[in-house]
Amino acid sequence: MPHTSFIHTEPVTQQNDAIDSADAQYWADAATRYLDWFTPWDVTQHGRFGQDMRWFEGGKLNASYNCLDRHLETTPDKTALLWLGEDEDESRSYSYRELHAEVSRVANALKGLGVKCGDAICICLPMIPEAVITMLACTRIGAVHSMVFAGFNAESLRQRVQDFGTSVMITADHYRRSGRLHELKSIADEAVKDVKSVRKMIVVQNCKTDIDWQPTRDVWYHEICQRAQPDCPPREMDAEDPLFIIYTSGAKHLPRGAIHTTGGYLTYAAMTADKIFGLNAEDTIWCTANLGWITGHTYILYGPLLRGATTVLYEGSLGMPDRNRMSRVVEKHNVSVLYTSPTGLRHLKSGEMDRPFSDQLRVLGTVGVPMAPDLFPLVRRMVPDGCAILDTWWQTGTGGIMMAPPLEEGRHSDALTGSLPIEGIDVAVMDDDGNEITGAGEGELVIKTRWPSMLRGLYENPARYQEIYFSRHPGCYDTGDIARRDEDGRFWVIGRRDDLIRTHGKRLNAREIEESLSEHPAVAEAAVVGFPAGSANQQIAAYVTLLAPEKESDSLRDELLHHIRQRAGVHASPDMLVWCSTLPRSRAGRIRRNLLREKARRAAEKDA
Repeated sequence: MPHTSFIHTEPVTQQNDAIDSADAQYWADAATRYLDWFTPWDVTQHGRFGQDMRWFEGGKLNASYNCLDRHLETTPDKTALLWLGEDEDESRSYSYRELHAEVSRVANALKGLGVKCGDAICICLPMIPEAVITMLACTRIGAVHSMVFAGFNAESLRQRVQDFGTSVMITADHYRRSGRLHELKSIADEAVKDVKSVRKMIVVQNCKTDIDWQPTRDVWYHEICQRAQPDCPPREMDAEDPLFIIYTSGAKHLPRGAIHTTGGYLTYAAMTADKIFGLNAEDTIWCTANLGWITGHTYILYGPLLRGATTVLYEGSLGMPDRNRMSRVVEKHNVSVLYTSPTGLRHLKSGEMDRPFSDQLRVLGTVGVPMAPDLFPLVRRMVPDGCAILDTWWQTGTGGIMMAPPLEEGRHSDALTGSLPIEGIDVAVMDDDGNEITGAGEGELVIKTRWPSMLRGLYENPARYQEIYFSRHPGCYDTGDIARRDEDGRFWVIGRRDDLIRTHGKRLNAREIEESLSEHPAVAEAAVVGFPAGSANQQIAAYVTLLAPEKESDSLRDELLHHIRQRAGVHASPDMLVWCSTLPRSRAGRIRRNLLREKARRAAEKDA
């Protein structure tokens, strides 16, 4: 389907039910600018938050076409995907032409196995090119992909496979991380055991290791691709057709499948890649997230390829063979945009990362947890002059970045600044009674305007969708986060609502206490949690890791407690300060505060 066959007419911007016409026109312009449509839409948006919300209704497009085909006329030989292994001598690259052919082969191979539009395909692969290729192959034929983090155990994978109604699983024999081989096929086998919906398992020969094999179900990836043709016409999809389902979960619930749709998600992914990072076809972007998370979906795969950039896919630990691997990758491969996490940069404080980033780096963005103020000057010293440092905020449910410092401001700031909502997004903070705080203040963060890439629901669980996102603050999207707005209208996201500590009639911010601890020159990292202490009160536990060569001692403990009282107030002084060599983290790198709460509770009961 040639690019010239597209009809670029002006779509109707009619809206339904309380969306402003200027907002509708803004998103219509964005969708027209950033995507190619087979058929223009009839109505830009209708429906309310959580109530049959639809964007670009009647429009037809294809994600794979927008990521690949439309670049073949202008930059067919430009590198689209650069894969780097943990071994520094290991790499593979694909031009847009080559990636288009591989995606087409896999798409045809899937069709050869009976996969149809709307089928559920679960992909559990490590960070290898086949992960990107199979995701795009699904979109090419209209199958709905669910990319699952390869580090999950069998039970976590089973929960997702069962909920999704998976018909085909795509996995690999083993994968490599931190210099070791890790099982994957055996975990996938256990996960799909007795799951009747799974009829085929496609296996990538990643490490060429011995694995168990079920001849009636299992097929080799390379064998089915060898028989497939390198050209597969893209299927025209409705803008509101599901593009993928991505699972997110809290500590108290089973995983929930967030549904993201084709037209709205792609519009927002491309727009934010441009507006936040200034990403274009001249750039090489390295997002260090995993493809199993929404950050990987949006800023490893869809956003960069929609913009015609080169995207880096890295398999393995960023600490191999040492903590300066990140800066060497940036230099060797001319990375201009680096998107990582404050967790990934925390080794700057210990001196384990001491090699500055090279001059071509123009943007360093962070995501996951808010950047601590004491980390910012360390990062500023490591990046070249004029490189923008952007601490961004968003969620799985938003589909893309919602708030960040302006790009130009990020180039020149010498200290951490608060974020502003991107154009088209209106956020607010609410007090405990659900009233909007109009000036400076702290409260629950909500989003007041609708935007195209927000999740359309939780897979087969509409009641929970309403409860989580829309019941607490009707007419707004409830983020579940606490934020502060300063006198200049900048927003500072503090943390999850569930992480607030309530004690002696006060509502304390765990983040503020953590930052106070992290400012101390002996502290490498700290985590603060509240745990039950009877009635409505909670006690405060602080877990602290020290920088070498500092030693744990009662005198240092007293010094840290005094430091907190000076910085955050007497009421913020922890009831318990615990030394630890490392903080427990999830597979995504987040501190497992639920484990710390339970550990503190048990210790308090033992001492009682």
